[in-house]
Amino acid sequence: MKILQVKAKRQAQRKLRIRAKITGTEDRPRFSVFRSNAHIYGQLIDDENGKTLVSCTDLGIKSKSKETKVQVAAGVGEELAKKALAKKIKKVVFDRNGFRFHGRVKALADGARKGGLEF
Repeated sequence: MKILQVKAKRQAQRKLRIRAKITGTEDRPRFSVFRSNAHIYGQLIDDENGKTLVSCTDLGIKSKSKETKVQVAAGVGEELAKKALAKKIKKVVFDRNGFRFHGRVKALADGARKGGLEF
């Protein structure tokens, strides 16, 4: 196998291993993170009903500022927390989606905590 295929397979295995232990409910939704090389996305998902309750991305924030990716990720976390609190969601379950809890993923989580979410 080529190295990129091996890396993708390992990431998928990590994701499934984490998702086997984490589920989101309407009262305590799953806070799912997706990180690409250029962008970062966050969603609050109710797995029982299969619905996304709140979502936020850096696509609007990044074009306006000259901040680093980590600073933008923290801003996305705060924005997601504001939207969640508007819908009366305070507690969530964090799903790092197979990514390391480091860098932009950690900054997103810290921003969400700073915004008022508990996990």
